[in-house]
Amino acid sequence: MNTNNILFFLTPKAMCAYLYDDFTMRQALEKMESAGYAALPILNKRGEYRGTLTEGDLLWGIKNMCYMDIRQAEAHRIMEISRRKDNVPVRVTTSMHTLVERASSQNFVPVVDDKDAFIGIVTRSAIIRYCSQQLFPED
Repeated sequence: MNTNNILFFLTPKAMCAYLYDDFTMRQALEKMESAGYAALPILNKRGEYRGTLTEGDLLWGIKNMCYMDIRQAEAHRIMEISRRKDNVPVRVTTSMHTLVERASSQNFVPVVDDKDAFIGIVTRSAIIRYCSQQLFPED
């Protein structure tokens, strides 16, 4: 097994939940609820990574843009929401050191190809699971 390659840890795009940058706030809420994640990558229609939307970003967006009226969530696109922090993507050629460094401060690391097309994510839990198996093989 080549664990010096990001692809070893990759959850491919086809198995990821994500949002499109033209989604409304309501669509994002519904997608996050059905996927069960607190943060999702945002892609444009060309498949390029645009950022990360969190539940907190959505809550503040509803408070500040919809004046706590959830019905107005259909009138606003998610790219109108101020995001606290976007998860910084890596390329498949990124070193494992950089990947682990990013994962230490992000619950997932988006992975893009040379044309900035989103190809999947590496989750912090996948890295921790691998490290646990290496450190405690008898468990």
